[in-house]
Amino acid sequence: MSDTSSEVPTSGRQSDRSASGPTRTDGAAALGASSLVLARGFAALRIFFGLIWLSNGIAKLIGVGSYDLGVVSFGLLWLPQAQFIAGDAAGGTTFAPLGGLYQDIVLANFGFFGAFLTIAELAAGLALLFGVLTRAAAVGTLLLITPIWLMYLVSDATQYLWTYPVDLLPLLLLAIVPSGRTAGFDGRLAARFGDRWPF
Repeated sequence: MSDTSSEVPTSGRQSDRSASGPTRTDGAAALGASSLVLARGFAALRIFFGLIWLSNGIAKLIGVGSYDLGVVSFGLLWLPQAQFIAGDAAGGTTFAPLGGLYQDIVLANFGFFGAFLTIAELAAGLALLFGVLTRAAAVGTLLLITPIWLMYLVSDATQYLWTYPVDLLPLLLLAIVPSGRTAGFDGRLAARFGDRWPF
């Protein structure tokens, strides 16, 4: 006669596992979904900043800073305003080496540097918008606006503390995170070149 007391029903073991909570597979799926949401969030941030830089670059290119569309009116950062901001920051800063550099070189030759700024903003805007060379584009934009922020920060002028950091921090994140690999051309290039594509 067999000892049926030693037999454990298979359905009982399955019920125990089901009652114990989420499985390792469920956790991996949740982690993958969270990563996808995060990647899409960074892609949206990249596209938004791409629109900002591209629109300001277009304003400089066509030489128009104010727009009235009937329903809404707004301004963009065109060349005269960019020149004024650079001059205001350089003239008021106590960071003498950087202020002198801007006054003696950048502002004294603003015809050249204005054209350079226009091209740089257009290129960075397109790169961020379409997700190509994304991290390099973010670094480029940081190099354009960080000196202005530093001159305003180290000056006698009282300015709202977070005026520039609200731009700088997202751009710093975009310089670190390869956001162009989601909804961008960097994803295709990374798939083709692998680790040789650093963007």
